[in-house]
Amino acid sequence: MLTNQGYISLVNMLWIGKNCFTWMGPRPILHISDPTMIKEILGNYEAFQKQRGGNPLTSLLAKGLVDVEGDQWVKHRKIINPAFHVEKLKHMVPAFYVSCDEMISKWEETLNGKRSCEMDVWPHLQTMAADVISRTAFGSSYVEGRKIFELQHEQSELVITAFQSIYIPGSRFLPTKSNKRMKAIAREVKGLVKNIIDKRVAEGGNSKDDLLGILLDSNNKEIKQHGHNKFGLSIDDVIEECKLFYFAGQETTANLLVWTMILLGQHINWQDRAREEVLKVFGDRKPDIEGLNQLKIINIIFLEVLRLYSPVVGMARMIHKETKLGNITLPAGTLMQVHTMLTHYDPTIWGDDVKEFKPERFSQGVSKVTKGQTAFIPFGGGPRVCIGQNFAMLEAKMSLVMILSRFSFELSPSYSHAPYTIISLQPQFGAHLILHKL
Repeated sequence: MLTNQGYISLVNMLWIGKNCFTWMGPRPILHISDPTMIKEILGNYEAFQKQRGGNPLTSLLAKGLVDVEGDQWVKHRKIINPAFHVEKLKHMVPAFYVSCDEMISKWEETLNGKRSCEMDVWPHLQTMAADVISRTAFGSSYVEGRKIFELQHEQSELVITAFQSIYIPGSRFLPTKSNKRMKAIAREVKGLVKNIIDKRVAEGGNSKDDLLGILLDSNNKEIKQHGHNKFGLSIDDVIEECKLFYFAGQETTANLLVWTMILLGQHINWQDRAREEVLKVFGDRKPDIEGLNQLKIINIIFLEVLRLYSPVVGMARMIHKETKLGNITLPAGTLMQVHTMLTHYDPTIWGDDVKEFKPERFSQGVSKVTKGQTAFIPFGGGPRVCIGQNFAMLEAKMSLVMILSRFSFELSPSYSHAPYTIISLQPQFGAHLILHKL
């Protein structure tokens, strides 16, 4: 069984109870994997806020909804929420289909008439997920959207490289080649998004079928309802939300799909079961949202993949005043790390087979297997649960359905299992699979 060895080792090292303290200089850090405490932290976003500080380079990638607190978060969430309503997502399914079909066509071209070939599918899945964001976020401005993705992708590589070196406060202000390029990309991305928004506004109407149009429409309604611009988002706010669409949307779906393909490439029996379900639900017809919502086997496969390889392995929080958490009184300034991976690998919750890939554990739903505890948190939880989780799951279902209907696949002998995390949990050396044309 392929396992997430780095985090399993951490589980064995820290499992002295559900929580423990470490120290960062004079500041205590509380490491939490107790479901009751996790529920309390995620449920009370006003007391337990996102950690401020850290490496400021992350703000170059995306801020927006994920980065605001208090009343600002309430405003952002209210305005953005309509863009991810289930009824709106229905209109985005064709974009999911087109983007995935383009990727699969490239795979078939690579095969070039052969029955099988080895391929690293990881960069293909990243590009496909970004392509979906370009289409669903910007609609008719899709070409400009692709340019934004290319720039954001370059930006993320520069930021990741910076993360891998020792961070020295103030170093981002030094006129190094990397720093100058990161600032130039930030300016160019902001300019491109602003041009798309200006063009949309100048056209005198907003498309109700793409994320940007829905966001602008929702923002205008909020301003008109209250009669003042302060109740809406500024242009800079909208730009940051668009950058967040790109970064979070692309990362989440690509990661879910790559780990799913890796695990199904090892567990062929589950791959066969998923393919049988696809054929039973869709036959030869084009996948649609009604059919995607009927996929029970694929759904439990995704849930198990999210348990084993959650995109975000931990969530940082902090408190600004003395606060009681469970039976612990924490001083102001305490940092907390909610360990998604430790909780997902807790044998007292999931059983002795916790390290094994067993989708059937979710056959009766998440609540049943967790016994109602807050122990499954791949998208966070509480009021600040990831707003795009339905978008990500629907896109992943469409992609996997189309892949399974055209290919079977297995792990290549050249595949090297090395989960690592910089911003999200990724396969460090790619995902080398052997694809077989059906």
